[in-house]
Amino acid sequence: MITIKSSKEIEKMKEACRITATVHKEIEKEIKPGVSTYQLDKIAEKIIRENGGIPAQKGYSSGVKGVMDFPATICASVNDEVIHGIPSKKVILKEGDIVSIDLVTLKDGYNGDAARTYNVGKIDKQTQKLLDVTKQAFFEGIKFAKKGYRVGDISHAIGEYVKKNGFSVVKEFQGHGIGRQMHEDPGIPNFGKEGRGIRLEPGMTLAIEPMVIMGNSAILQLDDGWTIVSEDGSNAAHYENTILITEKEPKILTI
Repeated sequence: MITIKSSKEIEKMKEACRITATVHKEIEKEIKPGVSTYQLDKIAEKIIRENGGIPAQKGYSSGVKGVMDFPATICASVNDEVIHGIPSKKVILKEGDIVSIDLVTLKDGYNGDAARTYNVGKIDKQTQKLLDVTKQAFFEGIKFAKKGYRVGDISHAIGEYVKKNGFSVVKEFQGHGIGRQMHEDPGIPNFGKEGRGIRLEPGMTLAIEPMVIMGNSAILQLDDGWTIVSEDGSNAAHYENTILITEKEPKILTI
């Protein structure tokens, strides 16, 4: 069910999103060669809890029998890991890596969701292009995140921009509505046809999140039941914000 948020609910969403944005700002400072993804996870959890929030992803169930609940505050996906990487003391970042950090804060019953892909030290030009295109794909998409447009208009803009730049979008995972639940309707694919899907209305809150692979779009799931990797081993990037549909331009809540 698609929910239209009241002004009171939007204020709560803004606070959850503010905490999420704060965590990203602090984590970015800590990303360097020699740091483990476990360390980043602990930093994130500390900031969320100090701000009165709850790490929404910690203990999240995939709904798949036999797969453990997600054990960490952040998803930390390195290089060819697309999404849902599990932080570990064994995963030590090194010069030239990229790492995607996806995190959700729950505060006063509402969620704020954002993801970024960060460089670890100096990265090569093609990998930097991947990061730049993934981020810009988000902004291409939200040009259509306005009253009267449809979800398919966002999806089409993202997919075409990524394709034009020689990369591939992940098709099995998508953006989503967000509010009291981390994942609400509508689903927002990163590809599609213009003029399709539900029409956007003020008060909708959406998590729009291009997931882009340098090679082809095929993915695999690792045996941990969570981590998604590119099938061809090429690098992947992820950029996401929670936004609010208004009477005019969309408002980004997690920046």
